[in-house]
Amino acid sequence: MLSYRHAFHAGNHADVLKHFVLVQLLEYFNQKDKPYWYIDTHAGAGCYSLDEAFARKNAEFEDGVGRLLGRKDVPKPLKSYLKLVRELNDTGKLKLYPGSPCCAAPLLRTDDRMRLFELHPADNRLLRQTFDEAHGKAIVLEQDGFTGINAFLPPPSRRALVLIDPPYEVKSDYRTVVSSLKECLRRFPTGTYVVWYPRLQTMLSRELPDKLKRLPITSWLNVSLDVSKPSEDGYGMHGSGLFVINPPWTLPDTLKTVMPWLVQVLGLDDGAAFGLEYEIP
Repeated sequence: MLSYRHAFHAGNHADVLKHFVLVQLLEYFNQKDKPYWYIDTHAGAGCYSLDEAFARKNAEFEDGVGRLLGRKDVPKPLKSYLKLVRELNDTGKLKLYPGSPCCAAPLLRTDDRMRLFELHPADNRLLRQTFDEAHGKAIVLEQDGFTGINAFLPPPSRRALVLIDPPYEVKSDYRTVVSSLKECLRRFPTGTYVVWYPRLQTMLSRELPDKLKRLPITSWLNVSLDVSKPSEDGYGMHGSGLFVINPPWTLPDTLKTVMPWLVQVLGLDDGAAFGLEYEIP
């Protein structure tokens, strides 16, 4: 299925969590001189106009990143992520939002590389317009990231940050995430893998973190952010989560600082909460 367009959800609470953590991971990678690869299996359009019909339909960014900008009590670890958003909006008005590739690109150094997969033709065209392949740092591929990633693991530098961020619009995505990661870990067990998942009332959503814990891994972290109580009719996303394989040892303390603040600022009712569990030797 190719109906999903992330522009409808750009800048929402799930993007805030995902992109804040992504920036933290990239900054950690940058502490070492050795180059690395950033690989995105579902890269989307790269950057999103918040003035266009897709984003304006539900204006999810207003209850997401829009609530963070302008506040003076922002925890320090969030500031790098918000700086990227502000740099795209130099007039001071929130008109553009950086997707994961555009959050990563400014942090990559000269020898670092990006491999961006996007199967949706329209989003792939937008992604190619954003990333000029002539400079050699980014390659945009119109293929299934679940399988295409295997061609790039392990990367020549033996360092990689992989974001696996499917839309889960088909139920098989949950199963494919697990099977894809098994193959990734077989090829490159020391990579850092980040899996985004929606917080829904379905068993598939609720069981995914436990299935990921049972992979052949020794170091992992699971963080979730709920902004509301689950709806009475059982539909809709009340939160999201990230499962990180081989996370930095510094990440738990960072999340302990930031997550209570995000609950306070992004919470819509008394169901707002965060979860954090990890095993990092």
